[in-house]
Amino acid sequence: MKTIIEPFRIKVVEPIRMTSREEREGILREASYNLFLIKAEDVLIDLLTDSGTGAMSSQQWAGIMRGDESYAGARSWFVLKDTVSRLMGFEHVLPTHQGRASERILFELVGGPDKVVPNNNHFDTTRANVEHSGAKAVDLVISEGRQPATIHPFKGNMDIEALEALIKDVGRERIPLVMVTVTNNSGGGQPVSLANLRAVRAVCDKHKLPLFLDACRFAENAYFIKMREPGQQGRDVRDIVRDMFDLADGATISAKKDGIVNIGGLLLLRDPELIRKADELLILTEGYLTYGGMAGRDLEAMAQGFEEVVHEDYLQYRLRSTEYLGDALRKIGMQIVEPPGGHAVYVDAKTLCPHIPQAQFPGQALVVGLYRFAGIRTVEIGSVMFGGGGTVPAMELVRLAIPRRVYTQSHIDYVIEAAAELYKERESLRGLEIVESPPTLRHFTARFKEV
Repeated sequence: MKTIIEPFRIKVVEPIRMTSREEREGILREASYNLFLIKAEDVLIDLLTDSGTGAMSSQQWAGIMRGDESYAGARSWFVLKDTVSRLMGFEHVLPTHQGRASERILFELVGGPDKVVPNNNHFDTTRANVEHSGAKAVDLVISEGRQPATIHPFKGNMDIEALEALIKDVGRERIPLVMVTVTNNSGGGQPVSLANLRAVRAVCDKHKLPLFLDACRFAENAYFIKMREPGQQGRDVRDIVRDMFDLADGATISAKKDGIVNIGGLLLLRDPELIRKADELLILTEGYLTYGGMAGRDLEAMAQGFEEVVHEDYLQYRLRSTEYLGDALRKIGMQIVEPPGGHAVYVDAKTLCPHIPQAQFPGQALVVGLYRFAGIRTVEIGSVMFGGGGTVPAMELVRLAIPRRVYTQSHIDYVIEAAAELYKERESLRGLEIVESPPTLRHFTARFKEV
């Protein structure tokens, strides 16, 4: 069939509130044109993030009721540990309240001044935790990954030659680990091939460096491998997932993405000395080893989510529904990051708004415009998120992240219609300037005014 239907039925609904354009003008002014500061009840379609915003299944809700809330050694912990060990092959599993907690523990232990951490692309919290430790975060994505219009099946791949050059330039002793983000969120939700992961592993082996995955969207990446990589088409997604993790010495995971839960994360490790230190830090800052920062019910829901996310009918629907939005935006005339990502579509705001200088944040202008026109909340991934301190990002993107199992096709059709109307009036979009911001992760709380 041409139509890819949702592989689920809707059992519970939540009302959403309609707002007028006049109301939204006032809401934007009150929030200083930062959509993170807008109340969720004032948003019609919320595409800000796919992190923790998905809808849980009936089996996950049943797990919530089964949750064992014992402080130590709860049955729910062993359910999660067994699931993760079967799927990902790691025996040492540390539960955290979300992915950035895993990042904080990891880089507190391996980071520090004079250290350098290469990645295909660091996402915002990963970069912030690397740099908070005093280390330097370096992005080494392939050149195609910095060009929105270029078609490449694995634009998230790491540039192997650039990795070798970095190691030669700074010295292996300054590099505590090499990290690869799957899928590559900052670069448009683009996947990384199994061949590229193996090539990165070979470089790490050559220089005796550990390889870590930022594996928030591991299942979506594995399905892209199945669809696009030669020799992988007939394989089970579970086997591809296992191949990915078998190449790694560790991983940070936000379960709020491919765990399909509202809270939770993991830190996976193999090195005994790092395990010992991470255990101590987890107990100090998150909780005991068998619950971390979560309740037993969260552990149960996460375990079930990891089982459901590798179902191939779900993954086919997930990636195709994102592609549906990307196809429509392309037909309108919007330049998107090609091809569409797994969890989101990224619009090239620099191309859409050539009248807005990069210093006036064309991505944020588009974010404001989509809310003003139609009550749709999105997020800028460009000079607001990654600029400052003299840094000028290569791309000015706006991410439309689709929550898992939340919106129907008619919701997405509304987004498409709104985007088409906005495209006609794109020259009316106005640049912004920052009037107040923190020194790090400024996109969360910065305040703007329109120029």
